[in-house]
Amino acid sequence: MKSVGCRVYCAKRLLATGMLLLVPIFIFANKILIPMDVTQIDHLKAYGIAYRALVIGVNVEWLLNYRSGSFLMDYDKSIEKDCAMNSVLWEVITPDKILAIYQTIEANNMETIFLEKAPKIVVYIPGNFEPWDDAVTLALEYAKIPYDQVWDEDVLKGNLMKYDWLHLHHEDFTGQYGKFYASYRNTDWYKEEVRTNEEMAKRLGFNKVSKMKWAVALVIKNYIEKGGFLFSMCSACDTYDVGFAAHNTDICHSVYDGDPYDANANSKLDFSQCLAFENFQVILNPFQYEHSTIDVTLEAVARGPKTYFSLFDFSAKFDPVPCMLVQNHTALVKEYLGQCSGFRRNTIKPSVLILAEVSGTEEVKYLHGNLGKGTFTYLAGHDPEDYQHFVGDPPTELKYHKNSPGYRLILNNVLFPAARKKEQKT
Repeated sequence: MKSVGCRVYCAKRLLATGMLLLVPIFIFANKILIPMDVTQIDHLKAYGIAYRALVIGVNVEWLLNYRSGSFLMDYDKSIEKDCAMNSVLWEVITPDKILAIYQTIEANNMETIFLEKAPKIVVYIPGNFEPWDDAVTLALEYAKIPYDQVWDEDVLKGNLMKYDWLHLHHEDFTGQYGKFYASYRNTDWYKEEVRTNEEMAKRLGFNKVSKMKWAVALVIKNYIEKGGFLFSMCSACDTYDVGFAAHNTDICHSVYDGDPYDANANSKLDFSQCLAFENFQVILNPFQYEHSTIDVTLEAVARGPKTYFSLFDFSAKFDPVPCMLVQNHTALVKEYLGQCSGFRRNTIKPSVLILAEVSGTEEVKYLHGNLGKGTFTYLAGHDPEDYQHFVGDPPTELKYHKNSPGYRLILNNVLFPAARKKEQKT
C-alpha cells in the first residue's frame, strides 16, 4: 500500500509537467475521501479518523482548500468501519476520480500535504479539580485522540521532550491564580488551588509560585525552540508572555505571595523575552480581573454575541502552514469570550502572523509564530461553543456541535505536527 501511495504522489506531481499520459492507470488503487465541506456529518470526529489512520500506518493526505480541507487516504476496511461507527461521512473514490482531484488541486489555490505520523499529544493540566473545563481536552476526547497529562513537576523533570504537541490548559503563568481573588478567594476550590501550588513550589525548591511558573515557562520555551509545537487558549496565551516580560520584577500583590509588588514594575518589563507580545502594561490591582492590556475582553463584551471573527485566506501552495491552521468550512466564526478573549493588535510583535481577526476592530483572535525549530499558536477565548463560559458552568457537549468551526481550529492544530516537513514552504 505504501508503494501505491508513493506512485500516486508522483502522478500528482506529473500533472504540473503535462506528463500525465506516461502514468498507466492500473498502478492506482481506490482511496477513501473524507470531505470536510458542509456535506460532512461530523467534522470533529473526522480528525480522529485521520489520526487513527496514521496510527495504523495508512498514508494520509490533507487536501488544503479542497472541499474545506478534506482528507484523502489509502483504502482500508478498518477506516471504513471507523467512519461508519463514528457517523463520519466518507467516499470510496476510484483512480479516475483521484486524478481529477489532483488536477483540480494543481489548477487552484489548493495543495496536498502528506501527513507522516500521528503526533504524540500532551496537555499541561493540574491533577486537582478546577471548576472549569478545557476546550482542547473536550475536542481530543470527542475525536477519540489520545493524550497524556503533565504538570509543573513533570515539565521540570524534562518529560515534555517525549511529545510532539503541547497544549497549555487554562493557566496563569504569573502566579496570581487567574486573578480570581476578588470574586472567589473564599471558595474551597480557590483555597485548594493556592494550597496545592504553594506546596508544590516549596517541594521543588521555589520560595514563590510565580518563580516556579517562570521556571516551567522557560522549560516550555526550550521545548519549542528544539522543535515542539505549542498551542494555547484563553489565559495561557497572555499570562505566558506576561510572565516572561516580568521576570526581572514583581507584579504579584501581597494577597498572592505575601509581599508587595514593585510599584515600578511596568517600567521594568522585558518584552524581548516574550514570544508573541510587546508594548503592553501589566494590571497590578488584585481586585481587577485582568492581567494586562493585551486582552480586549471589555471591548468584546460591548460588541456582544452577534459578533464574528474572520479567518484569513492564505495561499495553499506558498503558505501551507497558516493555510493548514485555518482550514474550515466557513470563513466566519462566532465570537466567544474568555479570561483572554482576544489580543490587542498593537501589542502583537511584527514577526507574528495573524490568522484571524474581528474585522474593523483592534481584536486579533488567532495568531501563529516561529521560535527556533518549533512553533507557537494562540487562539483566544475559552470555549468556541459557549459565548460566555462562567466558573462552575457545565462542560460543552460536543455531540451537539459536531460541525463547530471554532473547534475545527483546535483540531487543525492537533494534526499540524503530522505534516511532512519538506512540504512546508514557509
